[in-house]
Amino acid sequence: MQKFNNLYTFVEFAKNNRKYPANTANNLKSALKIFEKVLTDDELDSIDLVEQRIEEIFINVINSNKNKSIGSLNTYKTRVLRVLKDYQKYGADPSKIQGWVPATRLRQGFGGQGNSTPLLINKDKTDKNQINLSGSINTPVDNAHKIELTVQANSRIIILLPKDKSEKEITLRILPLDSL
Repeated sequence: MQKFNNLYTFVEFAKNNRKYPANTANNLKSALKIFEKVLTDDELDSIDLVEQRIEEIFINVINSNKNKSIGSLNTYKTRVLRVLKDYQKYGADPSKIQGWVPATRLRQGFGGQGNSTPLLINKDKTDKNQINLSGSINTPVDNAHKIELTVQANSRIIILLPKDKSEKEITLRILPLDSL
């Protein structure tokens, strides 16, 4: 008979074998602890019984955790079900864990577009140096507008425009920059 405590051992084993990231493993163990508090002795002795009675157990979890939102409790339930499913596939026979390829999930950004990270898109590594449009302004300027633009990794363009000049005069001064 497989005991509920075996799930903690399985999560730790999966984390050590790089099947769960550390934060995911911690979240899964937290969910197990919340559910463990309301389990009966029979349920603690049988993972199969927990799976059969998950809805009744979940109602007890809701009643004993009134300080938590239903959304959070649903998340905990999903995590417990995930551990149960993974344990049935890979925990009962530890040799199967070597063939386990954990599913990865890309986070979605605004508008359903995935956020790019340097780990996912190599283009980000080359763009990182070009993102900085202007460096910090180290010298105080009282009577002029100072604009610093980073052109390449180690070169900048500094434009000083007098405050007392008209827009037309400033435009005439900037026109030669268009040829760069």
